[in-house]
Amino acid sequence: MVEIKTDAALDAMREAGRVVARALAAVKEAAGVGVSLQELDEAARSVLAEAKAGSPFLGYRPSFAPVAFPAVICTSVNDAVSHGIPTGYRLRDGDLVSIDCGARLDGWTGDAAITFTVGTPRPGDLDLIDATQQALDAGIAAAQVGSRIGDISHAVGTVARTAGCGMPADFGGHGIGRRMHEDPHVPNRGRPGRGFPLRHGLVLAIEPMLMAGGQNTYRTDSDGWTLRTTDGSRAAHIEHTVAITDQGPRILTLP
Repeated sequence: MVEIKTDAALDAMREAGRVVARALAAVKEAAGVGVSLQELDEAARSVLAEAKAGSPFLGYRPSFAPVAFPAVICTSVNDAVSHGIPTGYRLRDGDLVSIDCGARLDGWTGDAAITFTVGTPRPGDLDLIDATQQALDAGIAAAQVGSRIGDISHAVGTVARTAGCGMPADFGGHGIGRRMHEDPHVPNRGRPGRGFPLRHGLVLAIEPMLMAGGQNTYRTDSDGWTLRTTDGSRAAHIEHTVAITDQGPRILTLP
């Protein structure tokens, strides 16, 4: 069931989105050579606590997961595409890091992700981040009243294909609101003019995940969560929560 939000709900979701943006900024600022992924999680927890916000990630256990997620952020490094669990791993020079974070405030949820490099970027990493950002920007630009989910999917997928990147076949964006994952699903590839119609008050998390090797296949770590490229190539994940409005797309997870 797809919930269409009121303007008041969009404003409330914007406040949850601001918390997400602050948490992601704190994590990026804390990241550096020698910093552990668990320390990054602690940085995000501090922001959530200060805002009196909850985490939709902590304790989340979908049907595919053998255990509940134990952290408030996903930390996916190098060939990890998404859903990485924060561990004691300490960041190294040249690491490519994707951070996914959510916040729940006053009953409403925000969800966003960033990708950045630590220290000296490896060849191709900045191009991969740029292509992922371009895919997200294209998806957001397509999120217009009167269009359809397939228009967003086509826009994201076209940028990824043009860049020679793959995307994990079974994962994409989603509706969001009172819960982190709501209908409709937002594939990262698709045909324009198809799928659920976009109307004022629909809120979507748009999240391209690009894999530099060009393949769409992935594997899951023994932790049951972390998704990795099957060819060992690097991956990037960037996401925003976006409201469809009569005035155009409204990004709810900006600072």
